[in-house]
Amino acid sequence: MNAPAPTNLAIPASSLTLKDRIDQKIFDTLYSRSLVYNTCWEDPAVDRKALHLSSEDRVLVISSAGCNALDYALQGPAKVYAIDANPRQNALLELKIAAIRQLGFDDFFAFFGSGFHPHARSIYRQHLRNELSAFARSYWDRRINWFCSRHGSFYFHGLAGFVARGFRTYFRIRPELAQQVGALFASKTLDEQRRIYDEKITKELWTPVINWVLNRQLTMSLLGVPHPQRRLIQGQHPGGVSGFIRDAIEYVFRHLPVSDNYFWRVYLTGSYTLDCCPSYLKETNFLALKAGFVDCIETHTCTVTEFLQATSEPISRFVLLDHMDWMSCYYPEALLEEWQAIVNRAAPGARILLRSAHAKPPFLDWIQARVGGEPKPLHEIVDFEPALAERLQLEDRVHTYAGFVIAQLKDHGSL
Repeated sequence: MNAPAPTNLAIPASSLTLKDRIDQKIFDTLYSRSLVYNTCWEDPAVDRKALHLSSEDRVLVISSAGCNALDYALQGPAKVYAIDANPRQNALLELKIAAIRQLGFDDFFAFFGSGFHPHARSIYRQHLRNELSAFARSYWDRRINWFCSRHGSFYFHGLAGFVARGFRTYFRIRPELAQQVGALFASKTLDEQRRIYDEKITKELWTPVINWVLNRQLTMSLLGVPHPQRRLIQGQHPGGVSGFIRDAIEYVFRHLPVSDNYFWRVYLTGSYTLDCCPSYLKETNFLALKAGFVDCIETHTCTVTEFLQATSEPISRFVLLDHMDWMSCYYPEALLEEWQAIVNRAAPGARILLRSAHAKPPFLDWIQARVGGEPKPLHEIVDFEPALAERLQLEDRVHTYAGFVIAQLKDHGSL
């Protein structure tokens, strides 16, 4: 068995305040009943530089909204296993895959680029519904109207979409601010967008009301951030959650071109454009997926550990997002079990990516896994690549994670 995690790194039930318990209950309720993410908030352009994907690779990725699974599929790997414990997330990826196979580009872009198709219901019934699994079919039978609703966009639905809709309402009552945000996204140069942000937006955007909203755990829960991750952010940043988010947004809009920043565009406007969108929404890539690249994707509704224990296939690339943050707080034994499953199933030289609310995730210091019959600390099992991670983190167009970890499995023969 793995050595137990140090007891002070988990959150004992006895130490949880009433507010903590309420926050966690709300998060669990929302997560267990809802589509949390309607788009991915991890930059696949950064991931590709870290993964070095080839036609031999078998990739495990947490599904989220499926955007990045499709992005990796475009690199032509042998397999992309999209794993998510929330079946609604896989239902969204299934819908995208069905639409790639059954629709032309214009209809496809209307669904997932514009977030609105006036004939969404009839197209779904005639072309997409029969391509879905039983759960996905049942789910979209009740929610396909999200693509033709009065709210104007699919991207204003789901939990994260609810928050985006709130900000859209805020911009409606602040039309001058909305106009400046539009000008920001129309900027042609970095100097121009920096000037607009500094002179026209920052004082108008960062009001006490916005700071108050961002510091509420309910807002974070709607964005898929449980309170242990909020605590990690608060422990590192003197401005708390709102201060961290402000710094992240300021970095994005002052130091990175907005011309291809589709993450913040869709969140603030509810739609992509043909020039500013995920790779799978570009016509040439859509046609490549339709021609066969999409066929490498398999969806699995289960935990990472369950999938790895059930499969016999060696996995050469792992994209694990940020789920280890909350596992390290609430389920440290399950986190140890997951790392053991990763080590057991990893192909030689496997590469592992994960993100965290902490710049240096503390759980990496106490994780152990058995290799060759004896437990070893994680730093003896993988080689971390902090210099590459730091360099790529500067290029990240989302910038809402404090930590980015890149690791490569060592040669087991030398362990």
